[in-house]
Amino acid sequence: MKTHPVTLIPGDGIGPEVVHAAQRIIDASGVRIAWETAHAGASVFLKGVASGVPADTIDSISRTRVALKGPLETPVGHGEKSANVTLRKLFETFANLRPIREFPGVPTPYAGRGIDLVVVRENVEDLYAGIEHMQTPGVAQCLKLISHKGCEKIARLAFEVARAQGRTSVHCATKANIMKLTEGLLKRTFESLAPEFPDLKAQHIVVDNCAHQLVKKPEQFEVIVTTNMNGDILSDLTSALVGGLGFAPSANLGHEVAIFEAVHGSAPKYAGKDVANPTALILSGVMMLRHLGEMAAAERIENAVLVTLADGRSVTRDVVGDERAAGTTAFADAVIGNLGRTPAEVQARSQKPLKVPVRGDRIVTVQPKTRSDLGMDIFIEAALQPAVLGDLLTGLAGPAGFKLKMISNRGTQVYPSRGAGTDCIDHWRCRFLDLQPAATPDLARVHRLLESIETAGLRWMQIEKLPEFDGQPGFTKAQGED
Repeated sequence: MKTHPVTLIPGDGIGPEVVHAAQRIIDASGVRIAWETAHAGASVFLKGVASGVPADTIDSISRTRVALKGPLETPVGHGEKSANVTLRKLFETFANLRPIREFPGVPTPYAGRGIDLVVVRENVEDLYAGIEHMQTPGVAQCLKLISHKGCEKIARLAFEVARAQGRTSVHCATKANIMKLTEGLLKRTFESLAPEFPDLKAQHIVVDNCAHQLVKKPEQFEVIVTTNMNGDILSDLTSALVGGLGFAPSANLGHEVAIFEAVHGSAPKYAGKDVANPTALILSGVMMLRHLGEMAAAERIENAVLVTLADGRSVTRDVVGDERAAGTTAFADAVIGNLGRTPAEVQARSQKPLKVPVRGDRIVTVQPKTRSDLGMDIFIEAALQPAVLGDLLTGLAGPAGFKLKMISNRGTQVYPSRGAGTDCIDHWRCRFLDLQPAATPDLARVHRLLESIETAGLRWMQIEKLPEFDGQPGFTKAQGED
């Protein structure tokens, strides 16, 4: 038998208890794992490691290429970045897979509906790139970065997930009706790849309608692929349909590294009380075994979990309440005792090995035939009324070879006035069109305009070019802009 090296991260709060339960069950299945214990999260933050991930943990995952991880505590609204996100980004685990299915013996309003789906979430881009700036003392900005390469990888993986699991359809959920360039890029990429998978039904759905439909008729979905924040929200919603986060496993998949973890948090108030439901972490371990090629063992463990839940005599408090509940350890014991048994109601879904998209060597993946810069948006801080600011900037633009086209405030055009009753703040997007557009802007004239703005006592904090690729604008209009 092959021995698989795996990095084991106990995590914070209830993490060590649920991780130990999963570890015991995996060992009892007969699969040979060489566990390397490593640490991340709260205890590491306390030691002064700003990332929450020490070098020896990074070294271990780099060696084993596989990690089973407990939940990590993340500071909320202050402090350092999430250690969870750090791990995902360090190892470019670009895809987050969150399977959701109905469990026997787990009472929910949706019992008997046959819910069985997977949310495939892009895992490193979008707002979770974490690029934020205070543009003024009262205005914060977060950059939503969506790349063609990232969209292609996650969309292709979603189709491959459907094939590996014997499914028939894939939905792509985006907010492309509003964010036509960022969210729209995933929609367009998904639709361009769909013909490569003629055996699968591919369809787009607006993400808010997807959330609505998940509550109304969740059984219609098999695979949902979406952007990072949408996926984070939708996958938590789907877990609530089948019993909560205690039943929500996940896999973070990269080209070389895979990290498996429960979706739920560290729940510190329950730590050390032997009451936490380890099902999500156990099923994350099942996903890990499938990744390692141990298909038979994965199916045996998943079926044992289903038998234990259906039996109902050794389930945790989130299923039956306090009086009849089994503890974390007792639940794991019951699962081990049920290894080899097959549930009568529902069984584990047989799966084929998942084909993960290969890493591309090229840095630039999209090359337009033509490109030019039509001008620029300059973001300005000013405590002026729109008409006053607009007239001032109009006078400054001409001598530098630009024309002020419009000013928007929080996305709505306020100069020239369209009669909107916008409650303005001191953060203005000022759109200047170049009177001599070219493939590259004349930096001397750009500098002249910026110097004029500063001389007028205005503060600029950001410039965005207004590109045109193959005759199509690479920027969006403000609300109300012609």
